[in-house]
Amino acid sequence: MKLIYFSWVKDRVGMAEETADLPDNVKTVADLLEWLPSRGDNFANALSDPAIIRVAVDQEYATLETDVTKATEIALFPPVTGG
Repeated sequence: MKLIYFSWVKDRVGMAEETADLPDNVKTVADLLEWLPSRGDNFANALSDPAIIRVAVDQEYATLETDVTKATEIALFPPVTGG
C-alpha cells in the first residue's frame, strides 16, 4: 500500500511517501493511526495528536471508521485551511 505524507507530517516523518505492508490488525483509519507511531520516533512525533491528522483513502476524505484493507493509497496531512 502507498502511504503519502503532506506538509509538516512529511517533514516530521522524514519522507514524502512509501510503500508499506500493513499488519493484519490494521483494518481502519483509527487502527492505522494507532499503528504508525509504533514504527519509530519520527512517526510518533508526527502523529502525537492523531485528532488533528486528516486522512484520505484512495483520494477520498476518510473517517476513523473507514476501511483501509482494500485501499491502494492513503494520504495523511494536517488540517487544511482556506483563504
